[in-house]
Amino acid sequence: MSSFPEQKGFLLKRAFTSLCAAALALGVAASVAAAPAPQPQPKKTPASSSKSKTGPKLSKWQQYILKQMKVSAPGDEYFGRMKMSYLGINNTFHDDAIRAGEYTTDPRLISSIEWADEALTAWAKKYPNDPQLARSYFLAFLMYRKVYTPIYQQKAWDYAHIVIKKWPSSYFGKALTKDLGIGYTEYYFATPVPCTVLDPSAVPTGMSKGAPTPTPAALTSSPSPSPTPSPRPGQPKVSILPVPCIAPSPSPSPEISGSPSPGARSTPSPAASTSASPSPSPSSKP
Repeated sequence: MSSFPEQKGFLLKRAFTSLCAAALALGVAASVAAAPAPQPQPKKTPASSSKSKTGPKLSKWQQYILKQMKVSAPGDEYFGRMKMSYLGINNTFHDDAIRAGEYTTDPRLISSIEWADEALTAWAKKYPNDPQLARSYFLAFLMYRKVYTPIYQQKAWDYAHIVIKKWPSSYFGKALTKDLGIGYTEYYFATPVPCTVLDPSAVPTGMSKGAPTPTPAALTSSPSPSPTPSPRPGQPKVSILPVPCIAPSPSPSPEISGSPSPGARSTPSPAASTSASPSPSPSSKP
């Protein structure tokens, strides 16, 4: 049988062990209570992940503007050898159409619009779907229809059909469709021909040599009008305008320079001698 002191030591040791275990359990419980409870994470779906990448949804108008910006030329990009922006191209066609009046064949205006046309071609080649091209082609059409030459009349016809084909719902496409539907005619001037003059030296048939020679006829004011060609399939009507004839410039005839006629040669007579010839003295007889 164990003694009392041994039992007392065993009890103290057991109580100390219990206290340590209780303190350790209390500390663990406090740490667990202080930690926040984990929140349930929402499950990611493909739609939510794509939305986070693309940002907020764009309206239809914003999507349309973004699409147009991708195919449009910047305002500070220049084209052609003259380095013209799309605003410079439009201003050239617009201003020269005002200067042309009703019609023109002025080579200075034609040279100006040729530079703008070269820049327009380079612009359309690099940005073929630029919506601003419809306006520029329309202004070029208004200018070219006033240039009365076959080349530029055909260009006006071609540019109108480019706008109608590529931008039919635009203002310019609708306006050109209505204009061509009413009727379109190409105008250009006929090729000038030399005027005819009657030769006064020629004697008409049946007229005697002694009859008075007819006076030369006046220069003809204009040749007979050229027949208007019938339009080809898919091409507009053509109206060729008559022009005054060209007066032939007289060919310069070589002037015959007269050779100097030899003048009468005068044989120089010998000058009279101032000294008198000695006369023979009379001979004296012895």
